[in-house]
Amino acid sequence: MGVAAIVTGCRSYAARVPVDTRTALDIAVAADDLVLAFGDHVAIQSATFTLPRGRVSAIIGPNGSGKTTLLRAISGTLEPRSGSLEVLGQPAVRRARDVAHVMQATKVNETMPLTVAEVVRMGRFPARGALARLQESDHEAVAEALERMDIADLARVQLRDLSGGQQQRVFVAQGLAQQAELLLLDEPITGLDLTSQQRIEQALADETAAGHTVIATTHDVRAAGRADHVLLLATHVVASGPPDDVLTEEHLGHAYGGPAFRTPDGSLVITDPHVHGTQITGHEDHA
Repeated sequence: MGVAAIVTGCRSYAARVPVDTRTALDIAVAADDLVLAFGDHVAIQSATFTLPRGRVSAIIGPNGSGKTTLLRAISGTLEPRSGSLEVLGQPAVRRARDVAHVMQATKVNETMPLTVAEVVRMGRFPARGALARLQESDHEAVAEALERMDIADLARVQLRDLSGGQQQRVFVAQGLAQQAELLLLDEPITGLDLTSQQRIEQALADETAAGHTVIATTHDVRAAGRADHVLLLATHVVASGPPDDVLTEEHLGHAYGGPAFRTPDGSLVITDPHVHGTQITGHEDHA
């Protein structure tokens, strides 16, 4: 085990980081001294980490920690300020067509009459172009995505007429229809009904079973604990590795800026100074 010192303001925080012995073929995303920024605002600073290929990685951290910004950079829509970010062995911008990005809380235009099937078909645009005629293989990919999200019976329904959970399943289906090697999702199950959560989580498991890579942001420690790999952010990398090594009271307390502890039943309680009171945000069972 190696020890990395993370400096925040005037204090030093020691985080144990396992030595990474993976080869380039095992790595989906590799960042080296990565800095991401918007104008004068630095969202991610001096981040060095790798995320595994063919697995589910969870990115977790408080609001403003840089989770969504990092997804944008991985998708190739945000250039690094400095440092390097490689996706599937190349600079992120060169791999944009191999990445499907399902954004958080996608806004639905109430005036635009789009059906569920039409929205999911848009997942084929990166491969065919928005004006190209879809081929049989494209229609098959769309049909499969609709079935996997259990929304095939809603194919002709207007998107604006669906519940929030159903809409999110449509957008995940759009990402699945792209059949990308890397699937990014920004808080895909936050605030959803149990059925939608289960459908989406099963789809993510199926993606990795097919050899694809999934990276999802989350606020839920329990959801992060079910991933194969966890990246904990607080505008810098607090910890990266297997869930049991990352989701500790020490690491989470540092990331959220308040004490973290476990109750007798195993629930994890984090005192977040950015919200009132304490939050029970997870459980020690990472199965």
